Amino acid sequence: MSDILIVDDERDIRELVADILRDEGYSTRLAANADECIDEINAAEPALMILDIWLKDSRMDGIDILKQVKRDNPDVPVIIISGHGNIEIAVAAIRQGAYDFIEKPFNIDQLLVVIARAMETARLRRENASLKRREGGLGEMVGASAALRRLRDQLDRVAKSNGRVMLTGEPGAGKELAARYIHANSNRASAPFVTVTSASIEPERMEEVLFGRETPERGVEKGLLEQAHGGVIYFDEVADMPLGTQSKILRVLTEQQFTRVGATDKVRVDLRVISSTTRDLTAQIASGAFRQELFDRLNVVPVAVPALSERREDIPELARHFIAAFNRSQGLPLRELTDEAAALLQTLDWPGNIRQLRNVVERVLILGDGTGPIEPREIEGTEARPEEGRLVLSGALAALPLREARELFEREYLVTQINRFGGNISRTANFVGMERSALHRKLKSLGVVGAAKSRGAAGDEGAEGDAEDIVSA
Repeated sequence: MSDILIVDDERDIRELVADILRDEGYSTRLAANADECIDEINAAEPALMILDIWLKDSRMDGIDILKQVKRDNPDVPVIIISGHGNIEIAVAAIRQGAYDFIEKPFNIDQLLVVIARAMETARLRRENASLKRREGGLGEMVGASAALRRLRDQLDRVAKSNGRVMLTGEPGAGKELAARYIHANSNRASAPFVTVTSASIEPERMEEVLFGRETPERGVEKGLLEQAHGGVIYFDEVADMPLGTQSKILRVLTEQQFTRVGATDKVRVDLRVISSTTRDLTAQIASGAFRQELFDRLNVVPVAVPALSERREDIPELARHFIAAFNRSQGLPLRELTDEAAALLQTLDWPGNIRQLRNVVERVLILGDGTGPIEPREIEGTEARPEEGRLVLSGALAALPLREARELFEREYLVTQINRFGGNISRTANFVGMERSALHRKLKSLGVVGAAKSRGAAGDEGAEGDAEDIVSA
């Protein structure tokens, strides 16, 4: 049963509308003025409001109440009714966030249709928000490595509090996923999660984007802070926030209120703040690019998000997770990942971390033939690069025991060098740092057979005029 709050200074109208709605299966509450209305909302948020625009002997009219409701309870649809209707009032109501405007005397059937549509729209918005939260929350933290378990333990402890969190880590390591995990496991999970991407907002528009604005032409346009009321505001890469905005955000954190651009009224918000950065904020503070006071406010609970290189054992599970996700979202082939391909992924460097791994998996699925398991050859040549000082192993090599891997490596390495020097054993031996006779013995032990063939001095100027063609056994 849905709860509808009816606000009208005329008792007869309040009770008539309430009786009709009860007959339709709705539960109702009644209010005659602004104070009764606000008390009812504070007691329990209604599913919908029917609000008269003219309230006799009331400290606020319907528009003023509408503004407050859309500020503090933005998900509640409001239908404005009035016996003095005109186009200007209707436009003003819609600009302030009303779902619809109905002029008295109204047709009951029309009112019931508008109520049903408003409540269905509100329900769909709530479901959509819930789906977005589930998609970006707990389910995305994939893996069982020690590094991920430690992170999850930290986040579980943090989620139960309301403390401000500062997430640090490399680009693409999963800082936003960690923020969404906190949100999904907190008592604010049913409220909004709003991301502020500081780097993508032009400095001159930052305040308008965060605080919103009011203009005669467009009415109230809510900013991101107001949209996050009751939930979480996530400042992604907070180091990119302009200094001028930093001071104003500091004031919001202190007072829990702000003023929209172009307005004079204060807007109160209830927010949990989570921030992230890839930079050393202490260095930013020292250079004057970041305010020490804001850092102190945001860095109440610091949490380091590990890089993918610190949790390599999670890479195969992450890759399979992305394969399944792309199959669901884009219809890309649901392919298996061979052990050799998984081993290759674990040996590669991932400077872009989880984001880069996700991109590589998507590219392989798009460019592949769509049949059979993913093989190492499909992964080689992606953007993944070896760490400095590390050798990137092929998938086949990475999956072998040490003795077999060493023999395979030596064989492939020596055949490559012999081909590089046109089959000239002396030059090959000199390059690899072995005696010529020792190289012969090694080639025979590895099953690489040398077929002697005279080529003359041109073949090997410093090796008695002979050379050998090397072929695999």
